[in-house]
Amino acid sequence: MAPDTLSLTKKVAIVTGSGRETGIGAGIAFALARNGAYVTINHVSDASAPRAAKVAETIRLHGGKATVVQADISTQVGAKTLVEQTLAAFAVDHIDILVNNAAAGAPQSFLQSDQKSLDAIFQSVVYGPIFTIQAALAHMPRGGRIVNIGSIASKLGMSASAVYGAAKAAQDALTYSMSMELGRGHGVTINTVAPGPVDTDALPKDVAAKVHGFLVPMTRVEERAGTQEDIADAVLLLVSEKSRWITGQVISVSGGITGSR
Repeated sequence: MAPDTLSLTKKVAIVTGSGRETGIGAGIAFALARNGAYVTINHVSDASAPRAAKVAETIRLHGGKATVVQADISTQVGAKTLVEQTLAAFAVDHIDILVNNAAAGAPQSFLQSDQKSLDAIFQSVVYGPIFTIQAALAHMPRGGRIVNIGSIASKLGMSASAVYGAAKAAQDALTYSMSMELGRGHGVTINTVAPGPVDTDALPKDVAAKVHGFLVPMTRVEERAGTQEDIADAVLLLVSEKSRWITGQVISVSGGITGSR
């Protein structure tokens, strides 16, 4: 009897917003590549290009396969470009795994939110996953896996991140609402992983200190912030064959934060 495995050998994966080597997206990309997947590193701007290249190079140095695609997934054109360039880079006709990790916006009171900041958040968190799923699905075989990276902000009702939390809540609803059509129509699962506080450089240090100071005391496994690896390992399970009967779920990967103390 063969041992159980989470192998992703020769699976083709896209991880949006994975161009910062200290970020959650990069951590997910490292985990997928380490287990055999061919991984597309996605970033949006010229400024982030050197860091995205470093993520891909790290994967290659450890024997993995990676390519880098600069594309704005908050537009249909950008999402289509991301998928097409992935297919071309790996000389394949399929996408097995899509991880929607890209997100824009910083914590602020909704009273200070303007059209530009609202658009940035909703376009990346809500529109982006829709567009990337639309673009990838035509090339995704049965058994395909989609994972959205959400946030416990969708459940906590924190005033400093009301708009961001609302966008992530919309993403949660999409995960559940899409699961029937994706599953019965295409044989594809979709789930959301919702991190709690994670040590990255996504937030300025002073903001991160305030957010973590509020959230870390709510954790139950250990009193600490999460790591890239904590989130990546949960995604690894959800994109494997072991998750074949899990879909439409929002899974808190936060050390046990539930929204109440």
